[in-house]
Amino acid sequence: MPVDSAKHFPIVESIDGPRLLNHSFLYRYPLKNITIESAIDLNTLDLCNGVTIEEVTIDDLQKYMSDGKLTSVQLTTCYIHRIFQVERYINPILQVNPDALKIARNADSERAAGLVRGPLHGVPFVIKDNIASKDRLETAAGSLALRGSVVPRDAFVVAKLRKAGAVLMGKSTLSEWADARSSNYSEGYSATGGQARSSYNLTVNPGGSSSGSAIAVANNVVAFALGTETDGSVINPAERNAIVGIKPTVGLVSRAGVVPESIHQDTVGTFGRSVRDAVVALDAIYGVDTFDNYTSAQIGKAAKGHYQDSLSNRFALKGARFGLPWRSFWALADPQQQFILLELVHMIKDAGTEVVNHTEIPHYDNIVSPSGWNWDYGTTRGFPNESEYTYIKVDFYNNLQTYLSGLSNTTIRSLADVVRFNNEHAFAEGASSNLNPAFASGQDLLLASLATGGVMNSTYWEALAFCQRSTRERGIDAALGNGIDKLDALLVPPDVGQSYQIAAQAGYPVITIPAFVHSLSGMPFGLALIGSAFSEATLVKYASAIEDLQRTSKIPYQRTRPQWLGLNVDNIPVTNQCFGC
Repeated sequence: MPVDSAKHFPIVESIDGPRLLNHSFLYRYPLKNITIESAIDLNTLDLCNGVTIEEVTIDDLQKYMSDGKLTSVQLTTCYIHRIFQVERYINPILQVNPDALKIARNADSERAAGLVRGPLHGVPFVIKDNIASKDRLETAAGSLALRGSVVPRDAFVVAKLRKAGAVLMGKSTLSEWADARSSNYSEGYSATGGQARSSYNLTVNPGGSSSGSAIAVANNVVAFALGTETDGSVINPAERNAIVGIKPTVGLVSRAGVVPESIHQDTVGTFGRSVRDAVVALDAIYGVDTFDNYTSAQIGKAAKGHYQDSLSNRFALKGARFGLPWRSFWALADPQQQFILLELVHMIKDAGTEVVNHTEIPHYDNIVSPSGWNWDYGTTRGFPNESEYTYIKVDFYNNLQTYLSGLSNTTIRSLADVVRFNNEHAFAEGASSNLNPAFASGQDLLLASLATGGVMNSTYWEALAFCQRSTRERGIDAALGNGIDKLDALLVPPDVGQSYQIAAQAGYPVITIPAFVHSLSGMPFGLALIGSAFSEATLVKYASAIEDLQRTSKIPYQRTRPQWLGLNVDNIPVTNQCFGC
């Protein structure tokens, strides 16, 4: 595993000021050959100024601070200590913000003066390393090529969270270039950050590309975090780390300041340990942005107040109508996942919901790969003009060049420059096959994008039109129905990656909630809700209702704590074990 010299960790002051090391357990050090039994102790956080911050909600943290039991400085310091407790094992954080405590002090000063900006005031968070922040943190998308580059401004979502009073604590690890660089790679690995790992099973694919953000939330490093998604990069790591992930409609949240992949599918999403926490974060970041004209589409369609207003309980399930696209997705699920998720579906039905089976994606046999997630499935079938990757690779070429043009203190101005840099740093960046075990196929996706020259030819436009049409009006919308019996949402098994892939191509929203863990791998999986464009309020209503049903029913099929399997195995690449996808 690469050394952590590429990371940025500040000297952390203690909660109560400098003090001598007079207790042998004051600080925690990584243990060698730790047992599984003692590994589970890694789930435990020390009290923070005498209060519990383990598994608490954003509302809990806010109450601690409003009651004077905890300050933002104390909370931020405790979370930084938590980073050092788990960093050696699961590696969720790439950089800690050297100004985090300064920001927290300012939040405390505002609170003391009677100014509380909202539910996120003084609450620390982290963002994926492809989201820009105009501060002493770098934005490099995990690539050595962008180290030292300076962004022109905060990303829109970061500026919104600063305005909300939240404390930017750092940046999270990720799959380099958000999975746009290699077709065969170790999920959660980047040259700048190394390998991120799930605490449920450290040897297995942790989900990505927003790996570190999901892992940080799952392990109480923060209460909420931001990730980005082009095709699955929020939903996949959320469900594989037993947390809630919200991937919004493309156009609800600005992408300005995000290292891009595709203007047609990129979005910023939120992670939380509860639906409410993820929704509170969503409320803080959505809105119209002049730097992203796609956001104008939300006018008249986004929530008039807050998406928190749509949060509900189990009683809201009475009278709801959900569809199961069985042949489209459910039939592809692992039998154990299928059995457990159907147990949840039966509970949902018993709560007064109508569940309609076989609400299929029309022509699913042409757009849903039967052998797993495949964004070049059209080409696999012999029709590149029906393939998602046909336009993604062109978009990446063009959109990246636009992003790079706004940077300073860098010579990287194009995808060609990135490829050249990787060739000059061949081992660290895995420029060709098997030079770096994390990048078995080298930088083949970068080369495929480079080969397009960014030309938007007829095949590009045909592919874009086909994918959007077959996943929107002839896809998800058709499955939901347009008549009097229209469904509220589709229920899908998100570990079947083809499910969120169809939503990604459509640009439609998805929310995943934790379901259980697989007995063979110890890895979590979720239950997801898919809706039509700008249907976030509906999805929030029913995702929170199902979550409440899980918790009040006291069934095992809900979020569980990590077991830290494979703790002493530092394998790279991680095992690509993903049942049903």
